[in-house]
Amino acid sequence: MFFSIIIPLYNRPQEINELLYTLTKQTYLQFEVLVIEDGSADNAKSIVESYANKLDIKYFYKENEGQGFTRNYGFERAKGNYFVIFDSDCLIPADYLEIVKNYLYEHDLDAYGGPDAAHESFTPVQKAISYAMTSPFTTGGIRGNKKHVGQFHPRSFNMGVSRAVWEKVGGFILTRLGEDIEYSIRIHESGFKIGLIPEAKVYHKRRTSFSQFYKQLHFFGRARINIYKHFPKELKLVHFFPAVFTIGFIGTVLCNIFYQPLGIVGNFILLLFFLLIFFHSWAVNKSIKVAFLSIISSFIQLTAYGLGFIQDLFKRVVFKQQ
Repeated sequence: MFFSIIIPLYNRPQEINELLYTLTKQTYLQFEVLVIEDGSADNAKSIVESYANKLDIKYFYKENEGQGFTRNYGFERAKGNYFVIFDSDCLIPADYLEIVKNYLYEHDLDAYGGPDAAHESFTPVQKAISYAMTSPFTTGGIRGNKKHVGQFHPRSFNMGVSRAVWEKVGGFILTRLGEDIEYSIRIHESGFKIGLIPEAKVYHKRRTSFSQFYKQLHFFGRARINIYKHFPKELKLVHFFPAVFTIGFIGTVLCNIFYQPLGIVGNFILLLFFLLIFFHSWAVNKSIKVAFLSIISSFIQLTAYGLGFIQDLFKRVVFKQQ
């Protein structure tokens, strides 16, 4: 098993340095690394080249097209029989490739995805954001959970596909707005076997501030409607939860102003919900500070996604704008 690790990069030289350092610690050594700079103004060429004597590594610079097409650029130049995709803001455990290799030999998957987690070095905000993206009270725990809803769709921060998939299905046809989900659906429809490797986790930094996190999740909400436009059957009831929460929160605020009895009911439900998040996060992260911040990050996760979802639902589905 020879892996080609493909990493699209855009104006994040420090992140790629931290990621590449973790790859030098891998216990399984049969792999190459392809870093594709997607038209960055602040490029990482010198950083990548500094790893030339530590990794089998190649650096490419191309015009900006977005992460999906940048991964395709890497696919075209990879020599491995299995392609592994990471986001540049990930840290990779030393036994990651060993775990994946052993699992693939046993289960013969054509494509896989793995979960993400918070590293001990992350800031409290990053840990809270990680909680919001993996909590059963926000995402339902479907991003890396065995008990997911419907088909499992690997996410591109931690995803692998065989060369056979690339040769038959091709690469990404969307460069952003849900490109990884669209790709995994086409892999499913082509008859390939996709599965979750639960132990193949990465430490995903995501965003370093709540404002950045809001922008990212608003984009994710819009991406879900983009997937619906390509595959209508892939829109499930669970995907409406952030929008329902957002509408309920706005309704509670309005009721507190115009009809307080109903507002009191809404306040009680919200309080109960946030208490569940607080105590669950406290149990998971062993930190009261992270637990408090998890309330904020979970609120942002739900409302940002919900507003993005509602925006494009009306724009692209109701009013049928392109």
